[in-house]
Amino acid sequence: MKNPKFIVLFLILLTLLSGCIASQEELAMSRDLAEMKRRLAATERELATQQSDRVGQTRQRLDTLTQQQAKTQAELDNLRLELQSINGRFADIDQQRNELQEELALVRDDLGLRISALEQQPSAAAGTTGTTQIPAATATQPETVYLQAVDMIRKQKQYANGRKQLEGFLQKNPKHALAPNAAYWIGESYLGEKEYEKAILAFEEVIRTYGEHPKAAAAYLKQGLTFEQLGDRNSARAILEKLTKSFPLSEEAQTAKQRLKSLGN
Repeated sequence: MKNPKFIVLFLILLTLLSGCIASQEELAMSRDLAEMKRRLAATERELATQQSDRVGQTRQRLDTLTQQQAKTQAELDNLRLELQSINGRFADIDQQRNELQEELALVRDDLGLRISALEQQPSAAAGTTGTTQIPAATATQPETVYLQAVDMIRKQKQYANGRKQLEGFLQKNPKHALAPNAAYWIGESYLGEKEYEKAILAFEEVIRTYGEHPKAAAAYLKQGLTFEQLGDRNSARAILEKLTKSFPLSEEAQTAKQRLKSLGN
């Protein structure tokens, strides 16, 4: 049988060796844990730095995009202003053209009245020279009523009075050569008062009653422009297209073609 003392010493030595081994393993684990913590901290710092850099880059990009957007918006605003200015100038040109056309129509009317009056006046001898002196042209009463009424509408802006006088002219002279013109200027008087729906109906009456007369072309044009002003682009387009087909060689048809381009045709 072995010596009990030897066994006891062996156990004590074994215990001490186990404790040393355990202590070394704990130290190794502690070192590993510390290393892991160090690496984790380093990784977190690197991630934080990258995140900060990305945030900074993102902000910089956003600032750049914001500046570019602001610049683009400013350019668009300038383009809109220029476009409005161009549209305004075109509108002024159209208005001047319409006014010139109306002025020319009135001159033609007045000239026709004067020629008619001259033809109705008898010739008179003047002196011994054998020359013939033509008396000054004087308009007959219906023509005077017409010209006075148009003057009220165009120059004096007395739309209601001029319209009333033209309505009386039409009642008394429904077959007169100036009847289509009188009916047309009734529509113009409503436009002057911004009574657009009534103006459209008045121009429709011109078209319906005097569809073959040149003044119907002017009525088509004003009717189409009035629909456009009211925002009814479809009706405006239909009226202007009908004008170009019904009176293709008229000045009004040329104006209608320009307006159709702006409406998308």
